[in-house]
Amino acid sequence: MPRRSHRADRLRAEQHQVGKRRANRIVAMEDDLGVRVVLFVVMVGSGILLLWMARTAASGRLKRNSVAGIRVASTMASDEAWLAAHIRAKRSTMLAGYASIASGVVALLPVSAPVLATAVLVGCVAMLGLVFYGASVGSRAAVAVSHKSDG
Repeated sequence: MPRRSHRADRLRAEQHQVGKRRANRIVAMEDDLGVRVVLFVVMVGSGILLLWMARTAASGRLKRNSVAGIRVASTMASDEAWLAAHIRAKRSTMLAGYASIASGVVALLPVSAPVLATAVLVGCVAMLGLVFYGASVGSRAAVAVSHKSDG
C-alpha cells in the first residue's frame, strides 16, 4: 500500500476547509436572502396598502368602517367629517406609503446588513411619523367640519 505524503494530506485538509467555508457562506446568503424577501414583501406591501387607502378614502369610495382609515371620534361622527379628514390626510399618507416602498426596495439591493437595517428603520419611522401626522391633521379637519355643521 503506497504511503500518502504529508503534503497531500495537508492539501486535502485545506480543500475540505475551503469547501466548508464556501458551504457556510452559501447557507448565510440563503438565510440573508430569506430575510430580505420578507422585508421586501412586508414593506412594499404596507406601502401599496397605504397608497390604496389614501386614494380610496380621499375619493369617498372608502366609507366609514371599523377596519381601515382614520378611526377617531371626530372622523366617525359623520360621512362629511370622515371624507374631510381623509382628503386632508391624503398627501402625508401617500408619502408614508412611498417611504415604506422605498425602504422595502433597499432589501433587494446588494447592501450590507447594517445598511439594510438602517434603511428599514428609517423607512418605518418615516412611515409611522407620516401616518400619525396625517391622522392628526385629518382629525382636526373632521373637527372643523363638525363645527361648521353645528353652527
